[in-house]
Amino acid sequence: MTGSQVPVIDLGPWRSGGPEERARTAARVDEALRAAGFLLVTGHGVDPALPARIRDTARTFFRLPAALKEPYAVTVGGRGWLGPGAEANSYAEGAASPPDLKESWSFAADEPTGNAAVDAEWFRPNTWPAEVPELGPLVTQYLARMRALSDELLELLATALGLDQDHFTRHTGHPTWGLNLNWYPGTETVGTPLPGQFRIGAHTDFGTVTVLDRQLGSGGLQIHTDAEGWQDAPYDPAALTVNIGDLMARWTGDRWRAGRHRVLPPPADAPAEELISLVYFYECDAHTRVESLPAPIGRVVHDPVDSHTYLREKLRAISVPAGTDTSE
Repeated sequence: MTGSQVPVIDLGPWRSGGPEERARTAARVDEALRAAGFLLVTGHGVDPALPARIRDTARTFFRLPAALKEPYAVTVGGRGWLGPGAEANSYAEGAASPPDLKESWSFAADEPTGNAAVDAEWFRPNTWPAEVPELGPLVTQYLARMRALSDELLELLATALGLDQDHFTRHTGHPTWGLNLNWYPGTETVGTPLPGQFRIGAHTDFGTVTVLDRQLGSGGLQIHTDAEGWQDAPYDPAALTVNIGDLMARWTGDRWRAGRHRVLPPPADAPAEELISLVYFYECDAHTRVESLPAPIGRVVHDPVDSHTYLREKLRAISVPAGTDTSE
């Protein structure tokens, strides 16, 4: 996959450069999001020691016996442990597949808005695993960094479209978000992959921007573009991987594509490979009306959608119902 399709964007010139440097950064972002919907971002200010400590702590939890994890089990969109077989992301595209080969611990927005109905659905308290009490302070620190970075990225995206810098962030005063700690164990844990089974099946994300801290692996992230098909995602250990989701693609009238991606199953030549990703999904204020930007910015006029009605439908689509036979 070429660097022009998924470039490395240094946020330094965006933050402290003059008008020309900021304009060049914004133009590169626009080009990349048209091609693949993905960026690599450096200069983000996240101390790499923080996600490393989160990984070490999360790994301790994920390696516990299933009986100790089961009390925290939730369904997709919940706050807690998503066990084996709980999710199949390919269904978001309407494609049937076996469940994804992963486990996750999911966090989500938890600061109430004061609207009882909205809070009951979207702003419930998070659950913290008692077995790893150190996870709470680490994740809380990381979440603060992700929220600030995501708003900064939305300001950059608005500028890349020639809009007022707050065009998107005026809708993130009290946004929803999600953080998944995704554990991708080897075949000794998940077994031999079934035909068509992935660590995460092909899909696009659902919200505005996703910020991913990932590890390099043979059974890692792949990105799909029209020009190159499926290719291994470029990797830079100093960079965070950023992609836009369906709501942002709709908002831009498909000027930008939602970044289609998947995570490969454990590789045959490294069946014990174990990876952990930190995936921060950013959205917008509950029940934002998302309308396509008109031409010349947008290319397609989608029907307006209620952001969170749309998100709920997507979350339902990827949920594997309890009791489903996942053997074939």
